[in-house]
Amino acid sequence: MVRGVATDRVSSILCRLPLKKRLSVRTVTTDLSSAMMLTVRRAFPAAKLINDRFHVQRLMSEAVDQLRIHYRWEVLDAENQAIRAHRQKKKAARNRQERDEIGKWEPERMDNGETLPQILSRSRYIILKHWSKWNEQQAARATILFDRFPRLLQGYSLCMKLTEIFNKKSNPDEARLNLAKWYNEVEKFDCMEFNKVLDTFSNHNTTIINYFEERLTNASAESFNAKIKAFRSQLRGVSDVKFFMFRLAKLYA
Repeated sequence: MVRGVATDRVSSILCRLPLKKRLSVRTVTTDLSSAMMLTVRRAFPAAKLINDRFHVQRLMSEAVDQLRIHYRWEVLDAENQAIRAHRQKKKAARNRQERDEIGKWEPERMDNGETLPQILSRSRYIILKHWSKWNEQQAARATILFDRFPRLLQGYSLCMKLTEIFNKKSNPDEARLNLAKWYNEVEKFDCMEFNKVLDTFSNHNTTIINYFEERLTNASAESFNAKIKAFRSQLRGVSDVKFFMFRLAKLYA
């Protein structure tokens, strides 16, 4: 166990292993951390580096969510302006009868009974999963959302298309062609958040394509890390590190 993820510290400890053993490592799967990838290259020079597909997909999902947040702020701003305009109109009324006729401000309700800000707020988890996994309520909400914001539908479709490329059992050459076509579609979409994803693809193209040769992920490591975090949260922090490590070894080793 190494404290922290600093490249110099981690690689120096890994390099204590005999070179022959380190050269026997053929593949290493990591996230998109440049520090972690540098550590792997230093410690395991013969290993093929693979960027975990789920971290790559999460970048795209986050870009779609940022677009949703952008629209949510726009809708909230429009709603606040409508409320202010209603108040001013009511304040400018000459008598009580006119004020009663104006009445209270009521937000626009969609077909499912929710307001647009509510739909945008409650759609966070909808756009992070495949449409086939939506329940009836989520599907109705998504229909209204994408009808009002077609650009959000485009972004969501591009995200799902990337997932389908990773799910398809294709060879590296076929995957490279599919990703190139997808890349061109995202470029045409021309959204700042999505362009940042394209920059990541450009910088890590080889290590992303390597997934299609070995089809390996670090899902097991991520699952173990989640278990450790859950265990630590139950203890409300750790003061005795040695005893904590002892308990982890007894539970999960």
